[in-house]
Amino acid sequence: MFDKIIETQKDEIIHSVCELIKFKSVSTKTNLPQMPFGEGCKNALEYTLSLAKKLGFKTKNLDGYCGYIECGEGENLVAITGHLDVVPAQLEDGWKTDPFTPDIRENKLYGRGAIDDKGPVIASLYAMKAVLDSGKKLNKRVRLILGLDEEKNWECIHHYKKIGEEIPTIGFSPDADFPCIYAEKGILSVRIKHPFSIKNMEILNIDCNHNALNVVPKYCSITLKDNSSEKITKLEFNGTSAHAAHPDLGNNAIAKLIKHLNSQLDKTLKDNKYSLLAKLEKIGLLDIISPQFLSSQKIEDTSGILTSNIGFLGYENSILEIGVNLRVPVETPLCKIKEKYANLTELFPDMQITFTAEQSPLYVPKDSYLVQTLTNIFNKKTNQNLEPIAIGGGTFARAFPNCVAFGANMPNQKDMCHQVNEFISLDNLILSTKIYAEAIFELAK
Repeated sequence: MFDKIIETQKDEIIHSVCELIKFKSVSTKTNLPQMPFGEGCKNALEYTLSLAKKLGFKTKNLDGYCGYIECGEGENLVAITGHLDVVPAQLEDGWKTDPFTPDIRENKLYGRGAIDDKGPVIASLYAMKAVLDSGKKLNKRVRLILGLDEEKNWECIHHYKKIGEEIPTIGFSPDADFPCIYAEKGILSVRIKHPFSIKNMEILNIDCNHNALNVVPKYCSITLKDNSSEKITKLEFNGTSAHAAHPDLGNNAIAKLIKHLNSQLDKTLKDNKYSLLAKLEKIGLLDIISPQFLSSQKIEDTSGILTSNIGFLGYENSILEIGVNLRVPVETPLCKIKEKYANLTELFPDMQITFTAEQSPLYVPKDSYLVQTLTNIFNKKTNQNLEPIAIGGGTFARAFPNCVAFGANMPNQKDMCHQVNEFISLDNLILSTKIYAEAIFELAK
């Protein structure tokens, strides 16, 4: 019954995702009332709430920080927690078309947010609509929570809790992979600052194109002035962007810049082997897999291996700043990793270490009702027999107890989150909607 209803709404679903992609909803903190994350996020939220109201749902805007869409009756609450903010994107990054102008070609919908997370949010909304239109009775309420700061600091979900909104009893986040995510690694962001200079040269600028820490940087440049000749040289490095949860899928432009400087300066400055950047490279700070200064052995468990992404490089007032984002296996306490970073000050007495973001890992047993139910629904709808998986990404599932991530990226499909030319297959968009409808009904019936 759900499938038939969704098939009749196919064009409307695709149109709604296209309209939502048009909003440049990159979270930018402001002090404006009802617009804490900027106009793009505000407009994306208002559009989605307005659409839901037209579809027959109750809606609520929570001071512009987030909002929700609700249906059903009952004491218990089932949550679907997604987000409408996106990571930055611009045509110059290598997009074939403007990232905020939806483009359909070869049965794929291209645009920033198509898979992360605007497409899956709309799929969840129309899944709720299918359940509502079916007339099937629910004995729980279903609430689609719409965050606006997931890609940065989660202030949206913190506000949701701060003002006393209801905590769900069970739920999922449509912001990762199928068949179902039973574990998410811990996340730690680190800022490293240290005085830095290059002999006989002046650093005029370092630019990594405002790259987010949770993205493998695609571009980085340094502009140098030779003090003896007054010659100005700009060195540019290009890489491949990817989600920081999978740094191996990218090619880090910042790491390329640092390695180039070290190799070039070694040729011109005999004492460069004692320089800051050379030392940082030697101890493994550039390593994307379990940097050696953290442990003599690789840090890993059943949830995967520790990964590290240098996502920011900046220079101001003779201070070099490096931003690192780590994905830590669930059995490794974050405090142990923080301690290893703090110990860097023993090697570099002038170094300042700041931990700017921290998220504890998520773990829900594979044999739990929630994980088994969602996994079985996916396998039944796709005629597969897959097992739940662990990921390095962090989703809103860890914001509430008894919640996991569930789709919408299909197994064996390239993860396009945070990537240039991000897309969602139109077939997968509709299939995800059908899967979510079954999941909503099963959890709320």
